[in-house]
Amino acid sequence: MVQPRILKFGGTSVADAAAVERVTGVVRGHGGPRPVVVVSALAGATDALLAAADAAACGEPAGTEPSVQSLLERHSNIAQRLVRPEARDALLAGFEAARREILQLLGRIAHEPDGRPALRDEIASYGERLSASLLTAVLAGAGVAARYVDSRHCLTTDATHGRANPLMPLCVERTLAILTPLLDDGLVPVLGGYIAATADGITTTLGRGGSDYSAALVGAALDAQEIQIWTDVSGVLTADPRVVPGARTVASLSYAEAAELAYFGAKVLHPKTIQPAMDCAIPVRICNSRAPLDPGTVVTAAGEVRPGGVKAIAHKGRVTILQITSTRMLGAYGFLRALFEVFDRHRTAVDVVTTSEVSVSLTVDDTASLDGIVADLRRLGTVTLEPDRAIVCVVGEGLRTTPGIAARVFATVGDINVSLISQGASRVNLTFVVEEARVREAVCRLHQAFFEPARSVA
Repeated sequence: MVQPRILKFGGTSVADAAAVERVTGVVRGHGGPRPVVVVSALAGATDALLAAADAAACGEPAGTEPSVQSLLERHSNIAQRLVRPEARDALLAGFEAARREILQLLGRIAHEPDGRPALRDEIASYGERLSASLLTAVLAGAGVAARYVDSRHCLTTDATHGRANPLMPLCVERTLAILTPLLDDGLVPVLGGYIAATADGITTTLGRGGSDYSAALVGAALDAQEIQIWTDVSGVLTADPRVVPGARTVASLSYAEAAELAYFGAKVLHPKTIQPAMDCAIPVRICNSRAPLDPGTVVTAAGEVRPGGVKAIAHKGRVTILQITSTRMLGAYGFLRALFEVFDRHRTAVDVVTTSEVSVSLTVDDTASLDGIVADLRRLGTVTLEPDRAIVCVVGEGLRTTPGIAARVFATVGDINVSLISQGASRVNLTFVVEEARVREAVCRLHQAFFEPARSVA
């Protein structure tokens, strides 16, 4: 039997009527005989819904109605242009029902502080639910046998609202039970990404940008032949094109390279996407919905070494360095465990870590709990902070086997102060931290040195 192909479309790929119309052509041209479609909310929709939820939590639910109305009008305008008349009335009625439900939830959130995390997820879920129902109707009108599927019935998670963790055995069981009969009947399931539910049906979300993760989870459950991530650029680039206008597409990446690039700033792929695909050896292809014939980037287990060793340069801003110094570390065991338990209690991820005999330096980009973290860390030693930093990550399968790469990297940025260096934790990256004010300069210089040798001055 032919394995399904997962096609995930991001918010910019369904931003307006012209974009949604392009998606129809992509599904027909690239979906194969058994496509499954996963779609994000329309561009900006999740931000608008969460902003409305926050405003309502501050006691202003009445002021959120115009933004909700504006969001629904965007969906209605696309429906008016692309959905066939015989299906349009029912779809518009569904949009109106969603508007009333969202306003009702916004009215509750101000008066139910204990329930706000769950209510925020419920409110945010309407972005994907609306876009998936809209895309289903557009595809059906274009002759594609599409069927809307509420992804909350397929993807099951714990109750960590805002960034829930999938319960994979239940995800596999429920996804197979719901999607396999549809695929066997020749139908094209259309699911909203980002959203899921607990085992008892309470709506959850997978974290911002989680639609890629949804596609990977569905792909892993169905043992898909390929997971396609359709966005607005032609694959993973050698650097952020907003910083390096001459950045070019990387034709192929290993899972390890893609994971590092996603985690450290490559916006076209959610960091968690790679693990489910890697576990099942499913290729992930990143494609451009505006240029569907471009080959994009394919991510597989194979690790091809590029001449020069470097595949791409990623960066991540708004980072804070924490340095914890204590003579209690000297010759002691258990110190690092106690230190990282602090971050675990505050549910804060650490990006980069370096250690010496009496100090640990690490970086975080989530500073919401920073005051509490620092207070707890001061029980272990002296804590100093360096805010306004940025991480630069040089990635390539050849970093361990190509002599001189580290020397070349640091010679290229020799007059830029480097606060922290990490190499060896991964076979595919060299990571360091600089002042955020100079990160663009560092990335541009490195790109010139490794990808534009004719112009290189390093």
